[in-house]
Amino acid sequence: MKTLTGKPANPAPSDGRTHLQELIDEALQGGGSQRVEEQHRKGKLTARERIDLLLDEGSFEEFDILKTGRAGSIGQDRRYPGDGVVTGHGAIDGREVFVFSQDFTVVGGSLGEAHSQKICKVMDHAVRVGAPVIGLNDSGGARIQEGVDALAAYGEIFNRNVLASGVVPQISCIMGPCAGGAVYSPAMTDFTFMVGAASYMFVTGPNVVKTVTHQEISFDDLGGAEVHGRISGVAHFTPPNDILCLREVRRLINYLPSNNRQTSPILDLKDPIERTDPALDFLVPVNPNHTYDMNVLIYSILDGAEFMEVQPHHARNIIIGFGRLGGQTIGLIANQPAALAGVLDIHASAKAARFVRFCDAFNIPLICLVDVPGFMPGPEQEHGGIIRHGAKLLYAFVEATVPRITVIVRKAYGGAYVVMNSKHIRCDINYAWPTAEIAVLGPRGAAEVIYRKDIQAAPDPEAALSGKTEEYRQTFANPFLAAKRGYIDDVIFPRDTRHRLIRSLQFLEGKKMERPDRKHGNIPL
Repeated sequence: MKTLTGKPANPAPSDGRTHLQELIDEALQGGGSQRVEEQHRKGKLTARERIDLLLDEGSFEEFDILKTGRAGSIGQDRRYPGDGVVTGHGAIDGREVFVFSQDFTVVGGSLGEAHSQKICKVMDHAVRVGAPVIGLNDSGGARIQEGVDALAAYGEIFNRNVLASGVVPQISCIMGPCAGGAVYSPAMTDFTFMVGAASYMFVTGPNVVKTVTHQEISFDDLGGAEVHGRISGVAHFTPPNDILCLREVRRLINYLPSNNRQTSPILDLKDPIERTDPALDFLVPVNPNHTYDMNVLIYSILDGAEFMEVQPHHARNIIIGFGRLGGQTIGLIANQPAALAGVLDIHASAKAARFVRFCDAFNIPLICLVDVPGFMPGPEQEHGGIIRHGAKLLYAFVEATVPRITVIVRKAYGGAYVVMNSKHIRCDINYAWPTAEIAVLGPRGAAEVIYRKDIQAAPDPEAALSGKTEEYRQTFANPFLAAKRGYIDDVIFPRDTRHRLIRSLQFLEGKKMERPDRKHGNIPL
């Protein structure tokens, strides 16, 4: 049978189409079935399996599936379609994202010139169209056979990380090895996920450490997910496996806007704005020296009791994360009295400061729940630079132009009171619970300084100190003096906290603030 043009209706594929299909099939095989099986034995998914789980079904559109690198400088004869990385774009819950996924089954996922060019292309597209970029990292590092070309390739990616910063959200998932220069790209992105026992990050590996310092240390103890999630703070999330990691990335994306010109999507969880929680009236213990869990307040006020905590195992004395109030995404910063009494130290200050700056860059309002007795004292903190690190948090709050609301729950002492988003550093709305204690020092410490001579002269110094402490608490350590001065906009009943926050966010929606004309400030890094 022939068509009207006289040509066969079902012509045999031309050589070009056959060759194309062969190249596509080769690229889809990755490093071959044996290496794919080895990847699975390690509990890891392949690059394409990860993309399939991350994105909405059928939404992935691939770029450069046939791209190959030039022959390496040293002994690299074979070239692979795709060059060890899968790149393209797709959707998460219908919203566009760009993604690259390194393929460890192809030359160990090593990064060379063509590999880098593919990553740079999706990053450039992400910035141009205003969509998040997600990197799934599983690489043996720079492709040694390509020499300096591989190092230049890393530099090209680093450039784009910086240029995209504050323009589109950047998310890194470490799903295998990530060492040497490769670590700096994830470090410059906004959020880093590290998968359980499968991943590690370090600048210099255990062998180099042993050679230089004569210290033996394992991969996990040097740069595993647990180390970076708890001690260094490099990892923001540490899910146990690939599947949970990709699920959490999807969850995070739902809290974020696509770019710095947009706001986060509104999600109505059918949680009434007027909902109150009478139990909050009894959350704070009568004895100011007793502790409580700030998470009770957080989960009570947020829509649907849903909260995505960021860096939950690092600097646990401060809580940061995303939730919703009235359907709107908010960034939440809260002192945690159940860990180190909620003091601000080096790690807590840096953790909160970076989060504040991210939220400000992407138009996410900030809610601050305060119960802070001060900065952590001691020579270790002072020598470690608590002054500089505390100044980071102060700088971040002052510079933020998004709506900012603070609730003082209990203690707010000294410089820590000012730093934690006080009215004096341009916070928009400041509420306090009746249990709030706002003062230069804690009542006992203040009494020891102010009434030192009277206490020493008393027949019973301890009883005199207790009396003076209570006298100071009644006079100064309450929210009412600050409210009289206008430093607190209202003293509210704890049960009404959710409603007051949502109403404040609603009227602050149109907030505009102008910054001074300058290239950029000089944050105390």
